[in-house]
Amino acid sequence: MRSVPRVGGLCGYGAIRTGRNLALTLSVSVAPAAAEVTVAALGDSLTQGYGLPSAEGFVPQLARWLDDQGAEVEILNAGVSGDTTQGGLSRVDWTLTPDIDAMIVALGGNDLLRGIDPDVARANLGGILEAAAESEVPVLLVGMSAPGNYGPEYKADFDAMYPELAEEYGALHYPGFLDALTSQEDRQGALEMYMQPDGLHPNAEGVALIVEALGPKVLELLERVPD
Repeated sequence: MRSVPRVGGLCGYGAIRTGRNLALTLSVSVAPAAAEVTVAALGDSLTQGYGLPSAEGFVPQLARWLDDQGAEVEILNAGVSGDTTQGGLSRVDWTLTPDIDAMIVALGGNDLLRGIDPDVARANLGGILEAAAESEVPVLLVGMSAPGNYGPEYKADFDAMYPELAEEYGALHYPGFLDALTSQEDRQGALEMYMQPDGLHPNAEGVALIVEALGPKVLELLERVPD
């Protein structure tokens, strides 16, 4: 809400009349503010912005990108470094406060690092999507691609759970958080250029590419928020 400037130096009837005219002018010229949508980004260190200045993490960069598109939206950073799908499930209920209109779910990377059974991760993500459905909150489920070192069966089961759960719960689906980097023609060169030295987390420039690729899907998510 824009504040109304205080008028000083006026007295008597003239001041009252001027004040009334000013109030009338303001009441006509000030348009009501557009309703702002609030989105919770439930995730791990990739969402939280590990290793980056506070303004360069995923959530701040996504918020700026959406603002550039003219979207009236607030993104809440519900990323916890080291969180697994089980951790996300344990805190989804208090993440889905009444003011949350939509949710981005980006979990699974730490399940991969720990070799957690895909069936366990699937059940946890299903619980998160079920909680969102009960709260009538639309979801964008962001996937993660398993490496091949756990074997082809593990990879197939893990990779498939994201699109299958999205279809089951009517959520939007984005294939992979890091796809903007890993899908480049020179994959190894892109990872060297856009990842932090730990090889697990994108640097600020990498996050910018991720946001540019993922952003349109977030706009689709906003379209699902009821008026």
